[in-house]
Amino acid sequence: MANAREIQSRMKSIKDTMKITNAMYMISSSKLKKAKQTLMATEPYFYTLQMAIGRILRHMSEEEVHNVYFDERKEIEEKDRKKGYIVVTADKGMAGAYNHNVIKLAEEHMNESEHPMLFVLGELGRHYFTKQHMPIEETFHYTVQNPTMNRARNISERILDRYKAGELDDVYIIYTKMNGPIQTETEMLQLLPLKKSEFGPAPIGVPLENIEMTPSPAAVMEHIVPNYVAGFVYGALVESYASEHNSRMMAMEAATNSAKDMLRMLEIEFNRVRQAAITQEITEVISGAKAQKKKKK
Repeated sequence: MANAREIQSRMKSIKDTMKITNAMYMISSSKLKKAKQTLMATEPYFYTLQMAIGRILRHMSEEEVHNVYFDERKEIEEKDRKKGYIVVTADKGMAGAYNHNVIKLAEEHMNESEHPMLFVLGELGRHYFTKQHMPIEETFHYTVQNPTMNRARNISERILDRYKAGELDDVYIIYTKMNGPIQTETEMLQLLPLKKSEFGPAPIGVPLENIEMTPSPAAVMEHIVPNYVAGFVYGALVESYASEHNSRMMAMEAATNSAKDMLRMLEIEFNRVRQAAITQEITEVISGAKAQKKKKK
């Protein structure tokens, strides 16, 4: 059994750690609130673009729809397809299973592909894949702690250039999304090629509105799709940012609660040790008094 001084030292160490976990919880709580507000402000932009593309598609012929962004390249066999994976991880740890879930999902799908191409955001993801000797096609040296539309546009432009050049046949993004106020889920979505079915069918019984598109619907589509892809990437970055702080907040709360439980157990142990020490001192005093009495007799 440890002595009282050792127990007190351990209790002090736990209290110091608990202050850190409490502080990290408060910081993540504040950042999560800000991220949720950004996410709510982002959604209208994304859904408006999605609706606009749906309206344009309803005015395009089948031949016009088959532009580069909607070209599924069915002539390329599955084993020969070059698949790009944009993996969004965090810059820091201590966020529960947040990074583990993203990396695990990425590895599962990359192992199934014959020609995977990896695009990583976040320091932890970069360090992990480098350590595993998995080639990273391109590293975006942006901190994921500050998602901006400008960064999302730069990422999407590089991916679109590779896609249009035929260096990529399919593009997926792996990120963590918010499912409700406190739940998160790791998800993989296909970014390219776009599918007409994703933009909703024309309303039944409702005549098509008369929209004039200059110079042509295809030209308008060519301009609007890159903005849609950039908006999709930005939304994924913001959701990942919110999910990271949500996971960190829950992890720090669990760590703080565990520290409190440990402190309660150590307090009980400390009281037992102190009680045993007091009992031993009393016993020694009594034994000494008895010995003195015997000497006098």
